[in-house]
Amino acid sequence: MSDVILSARDLVKHYPIRSGVVKRTVGQVKAVDGVSFDLYKGETLGIVGESGCGKSTLGRLLVQLERPTSGSLVFDGVDMTQQSGNALRRLRRDIQIVFQDPYTSLNPRKTVGDIVGEPFDIHTDVVPKGGRRRRVQELLDLVGLNPEHVNRYPHQFSGGQRQRIGIARGIALNPKVLVCDEPVSALDVSVQAQVVNLMERLQDELGLSYVFVAHDLSVVRHISDRVAVMYLGRIVEIGDEEQIYERPTHPYTQALLSAVPVPDPTLRGKREQIVLSGDVPSPANPPRACRFHTRCFKAQDVCSIEDPALDPRPDGRGAHPSACHFAEPRTIVETVHLSS
Repeated sequence: MSDVILSARDLVKHYPIRSGVVKRTVGQVKAVDGVSFDLYKGETLGIVGESGCGKSTLGRLLVQLERPTSGSLVFDGVDMTQQSGNALRRLRRDIQIVFQDPYTSLNPRKTVGDIVGEPFDIHTDVVPKGGRRRRVQELLDLVGLNPEHVNRYPHQFSGGQRQRIGIARGIALNPKVLVCDEPVSALDVSVQAQVVNLMERLQDELGLSYVFVAHDLSVVRHISDRVAVMYLGRIVEIGDEEQIYERPTHPYTQALLSAVPVPDPTLRGKREQIVLSGDVPSPANPPRACRFHTRCFKAQDVCSIEDPALDPRPDGRGAHPSACHFAEPRTIVETVHLSS
């Protein structure tokens, strides 16, 4: 994982708030407000946070379904934000997306064969026209579906099977990066495990890099090499799986982890619960300086004056980036990773 394949620098996406008869702009919803990170080849980067923190908007920015207000997004040495038309279409071949809802993301009027084969209609040079049906069947088989079901419609499949169809469409063009926007949140727990295991196998076989957006911390821990925690449009902490889950230093990360159910009944009483005060502020009017200070149990005067940088801060064994003036490691519960 030494080569960077996707690099975001100060990505910003603001949506205008319009009011009045002439629709005058009276404010901005700051959905993503200065996000920077690197994604390495063969790596899975998990993006976690509460609903409304900007995770899905960030995912759409990465594939340029939404154009950023400002910032740069360099994919394989090319700034995607400066591309358009055919140049952008060529780049999109190598960075695809799997959507959250496995039903609404599939056209109910098209067969599975047409859905999975649609990328070949856009990028006509990938597969010869006469070989597209065979390639679609190969893709269905690769994701664990019956290749003979190419003529069926989405409503004839279960939720997990529909998500496999979405994954097959996502890998049809042999991309280098796959953005997964909460791909298992709408599925049953047992089906979630099957889909996550499928994605890990595809990553090994196809050499994919993943940006895995989710709110389920246990799923993210299972699949991710590194994890970035978002709050109100910004990354507040980023590190590898052990640093984030065993030695979190940001108060928001610590509060998130304290809310995760503990599978071992003997440990449930030993978990430290952190209850945050107040509600999540509106992204249209975020708090000044540190955005978390209005709910933070460590907040002091400096937190409302000076915005903390996302810099490496001591975590007990080393250091990893955390955007907090008073970052320090904290053990939420003494337990072990169940997959170890």
